[in-house]
Amino acid sequence: MVQIPKADKGLVCPLHKKDMSKVCHTCPWWVKLRGPNPNDDKVIIDHWSCSISFLPFLMLENAQQSRQAGAATESMRNEIVGRMDQQIMGGVRRLS
Repeated sequence: MVQIPKADKGLVCPLHKKDMSKVCHTCPWWVKLRGPNPNDDKVIIDHWSCSISFLPFLMLENAQQSRQAGAATESMRNEIVGRMDQQIMGGVRRLS
């Protein structure tokens, strides 16, 4: 089994209303987040913390992925429209 580290002393858990160092290592929301830097694929995050504290970071990552997916969809749409225009224009030239 993985050794779960305790939180630093001094912060109060919003769920348990106790010092985090006394309760977080027993909480199921105490998780390890590990992730690559999208620019160079080196691990930049390798950290234990409460799942709730990771939410803003994960929401930003989700927004970035959504923007990238939207851009890829738009690019594909533009490519398809361009090819359809070429086919239509090629068909018109053949008919004349």
